[in-house]
Amino acid sequence: MLREAMGRRCAVTSTADNNRELHMLHRFLISALTGSLACFAAAVHAQDPTQTPADELLAAKLGSERPIAARQSYWLEELTWMEIRDLVASGHTTVIIPTGGIEENGPFLATGKHNVILEGSCPAIASQLRNALCAPIVKFVPEGRIDPPTGAMRFPGTISLSASTYEALLTDIASSLRQSGFTDIVMIGDSGGNQRGMKNVAATLNARFADTPSRFHFIEAFYNPGWEATENYTRDVLGVDETQKDGHHDDIWVTAMMMVTDPTQVRFDERVAAGLASINGVPLTPLRDVVSLGERMIAFRARMTADAIREAIESAR
Repeated sequence: MLREAMGRRCAVTSTADNNRELHMLHRFLISALTGSLACFAAAVHAQDPTQTPADELLAAKLGSERPIAARQSYWLEELTWMEIRDLVASGHTTVIIPTGGIEENGPFLATGKHNVILEGSCPAIASQLRNALCAPIVKFVPEGRIDPPTGAMRFPGTISLSASTYEALLTDIASSLRQSGFTDIVMIGDSGGNQRGMKNVAATLNARFADTPSRFHFIEAFYNPGWEATENYTRDVLGVDETQKDGHHDDIWVTAMMMVTDPTQVRFDERVAAGLASINGVPLTPLRDVVSLGERMIAFRARMTADAIREAIESAR
């Protein structure tokens, strides 16, 4: 229940009046789009008499009007195909592919640490951009050699991909999103091992689709200097700094941003009960204060990343 209540904190909200106005505008736009597609289909059929009834049925379905009002979310997986179609048609042509991981993160943090952070961060970035959506989080990334194990693979629960598998996965995801009509496909990663593969895939796809409007952007700034800049901001502006090192794959920045989405993923209640509600000298209570701290961290990092995305898109034109 807590995860459901806190998981999608960045969903779009609007008043009832605005919803009605937006629905009327959507109906107008889709009616116009449907008419245009119908004319296009008729013209295509006139030029191509070999078009089958199945082709015509598909064209009609793709141009059909939504039967209900759209629900709003930044996450593609929470939208219907019609809602995605209409958002792309209205100018939401940027999509973010966030990459996380499943790895060892000490005795308190869930193995999906990076994914939990991205649940809060990706919608915050999309909100800053105002014309972007978030693809599902890529949760499987390179974490070390599997056999014999290296790095995080030495700990139970870690899941690792080879570099070739990871790049193949990203290539197919990004190519699929291009097919859906997105023109700027952005890749960000919350972990160091994710970066090289995204850079390679962006370069390969930009070369492959150089003669099309599609552009693929690897935004390293989300990770570097994103993490260090967030740490500096937290210390210098928010006045919060670590005073010791507990020796875990964990810190106040990771923990606070995870708590924005779901405090259970840092075992908040269990740590309070055990008298271990702190990390590196920073207390994790009161809960509301640490969640607020994490929200400000996410907002700072989102602004910084959105600026980097805008710059990348502009320079690619």
